[in-house]
Amino acid sequence: MSEKKATLWSESRRPRSGQEKAQSTATTAAVDDSDKLSWRSVFQQDYDRLLFSTPVRRLSDKTQVWPMDDNDGVRTRLTHSHEVANLARSLGSRIATQEATLFDADLNHVIQPILWAIGLAHDLGNPPFGHQGEAAMGRWFEDRDSWIFSQASEDSEVCFLERISVEQQLEFTKFDGNPQTLRLVTRLQTHAYGLGLDLSAATLAAMLKYPVSAKNRNKKKPAHKKVGYFETERDIVEWIRNETGLKEGQRHPLTWIMEACDDVAYSILDVDDVMKKGIASPEDILSQMGAEEALKNHACVEKIKNAFGRVDAAKHSVFVARDIKIGYMRAYLMEALLDEAANNFIDNAKDIFSFKDGILPILEESDLCNFLKEVAKDHAFSNPGVLKSEAIGAQAITEIMSFFWASIVNREEVGDIKSRRTTAASKFAWSLVSPNYIEEAARCIKEGTPPQRIRYAEMRLLTDMVSGMTDSFSMKLWSDIQALPKC
Repeated sequence: MSEKKATLWSESRRPRSGQEKAQSTATTAAVDDSDKLSWRSVFQQDYDRLLFSTPVRRLSDKTQVWPMDDNDGVRTRLTHSHEVANLARSLGSRIATQEATLFDADLNHVIQPILWAIGLAHDLGNPPFGHQGEAAMGRWFEDRDSWIFSQASEDSEVCFLERISVEQQLEFTKFDGNPQTLRLVTRLQTHAYGLGLDLSAATLAAMLKYPVSAKNRNKKKPAHKKVGYFETERDIVEWIRNETGLKEGQRHPLTWIMEACDDVAYSILDVDDVMKKGIASPEDILSQMGAEEALKNHACVEKIKNAFGRVDAAKHSVFVARDIKIGYMRAYLMEALLDEAANNFIDNAKDIFSFKDGILPILEESDLCNFLKEVAKDHAFSNPGVLKSEAIGAQAITEIMSFFWASIVNREEVGDIKSRRTTAASKFAWSLVSPNYIEEAARCIKEGTPPQRIRYAEMRLLTDMVSGMTDSFSMKLWSDIQALPKC
């Protein structure tokens, strides 16, 4: 039998071993005999597995920009993710239509479903309260840097024989949702053989936005500026690379498309939310665009002006006219940015497919995209209501992490993560930890495991639990924690 060739479009799923592999093969054969799924490609199955997963549903109660907003029309992390998925599919189709041989893979069965899948999954690892939640989690570890990476406890003088490496410390002090996403879909979701959602190698490769470990993180290179995967998932990343032929630092070509669509979504659609909330009017945004030297002659500006003129001539009520104008602005801006992204991807395709070092994101130098990001920054991210909610959320996460940390470390047996908790509060907190997260921690913590590796696994369990929470759950839990007697 000839050796299988690595390919960017690898349909392989992670292997089972021994009896598990035999059972899985027998089960698959039985299913295939009774229910042929040949119409559904491996990558369409990947998308379906993600769509029906619990972490995707939790995104409906996670912040995009406006935490727990009363306006149902304002985006959550779930609506944002669906929009990114749809934009990614559209952009991939546009590129494939313009350059039919570029991908060397079927558009309907390979390219589109992978883009749908990675667009839907790209924010799954984000904690409550978005990027401010990530920052709060990182600060919690930074504030305990003097002891948490090197000794048994803050009050203990017992030090580990080997301090947790500087690189691994970055996984916590610079906590990021991207590597947590990979961990979530490959480790933490329940599976008979511990394979998470059991996604294909190509989908997982394209999901890896920053294809570097903490050791190779490089803030000067956009594609390497953050930790892309944790040490716990190194074996999975090695398997992905063996299947796809990718190496450390090399991005899957479809990742560039997903990243661009994330830029399109949060630049245009965050501004869309600003207009829906009445913070700025469509006319305000159009006026600002017209005042920008780089944009005043942009084709979409003229299209928006003409559309607004037609709306005014129709003499709708003020609120109806506003909503129609918002729709026109969104559509024309989206068309302009997708067209720009498609052209930039095609122009840089040679470098992208040869994995040239130092490539910029394909909308990095877009005047229109950068203008919209600035508008969102001025009107959304700097809004007092948003800043207040972020401050409350950050404080909630800080206290929740301390609450769960006590439940993790206050146990009878250091080498047994499941051993009895030693305080009432710890027992309560431990009862809230997801059983599948505990199982994954137990796999890493056993009798005889070195103290620094136990500590690493304990911290990983902490970030697993907190990052998986929704905004509402974390606020309710924070309220419960504050009501507990202090002792």
